[in-house]
Amino acid sequence: MNSFDWKNLIDPLFYIHFDVNGIKLGIYIVLFIVFAETGLFAGFFLPGDSLLFLAGIYNRELIENILFIDSDFINVVLLSTMVAFAGILGNIVGYWFGSKSGYYLYNKKDTFWFKKKYLVQSKDFFERHGGRAIIFARFLPIFRTFAPIIAGIVTMDKKKFMFYNIVSSFLWSFTLIFAGHYLYGFLLDSYQIDLKEHIEVIVIVLVIITLSPVILKFANKRPKID
Repeated sequence: MNSFDWKNLIDPLFYIHFDVNGIKLGIYIVLFIVFAETGLFAGFFLPGDSLLFLAGIYNRELIENILFIDSDFINVVLLSTMVAFAGILGNIVGYWFGSKSGYYLYNKKDTFWFKKKYLVQSKDFFERHGGRAIIFARFLPIFRTFAPIIAGIVTMDKKKFMFYNIVSSFLWSFTLIFAGHYLYGFLLDSYQIDLKEHIEVIVIVLVIITLSPVILKFANKRPKID
């Protein structure tokens, strides 16, 4: 393994090619990152979307960390399923953390920074739109880290949370990993474009795509000046 560089923390390929003394650990690192983005409070800085897209491109290399499968399709399905379960588990931990801290927040006195009414309003919001919030958040950096925690804080119905947790995780993992794998194959076969030679561009484009809805939403909320 090469010497550590802090820039590697935002480089998806660093995790995919990660090895210790020649032992490839990429699949385990990818699964941990997916879990950490929602299961650990500090997981929001990790490269989730671009990591999954590139995992689709390098799916055979990742799966071969644990077993050899000749079929590309089975490789992609297996990788997507493993990632989905890691995402589900991460959301469960995030929800648990939120539910445990929620009791403290509900009994906390109002301060300049904290108003209990906002917590109540959040609970009402999740009761009305919780399903869509969990699904949309899965595709948005930062939001997918905090959505399950907030759902736990406002005590969103557990069965409802688990349903949308499972749906969103499978939808997220299968969409990005399948897109990475089959877009790579299509461009290489049809136009001789090797996406592996344009990793930086892929990462930048995915960051712009995933962050643009968040930026637009906050931009629309800015007070208008007459």
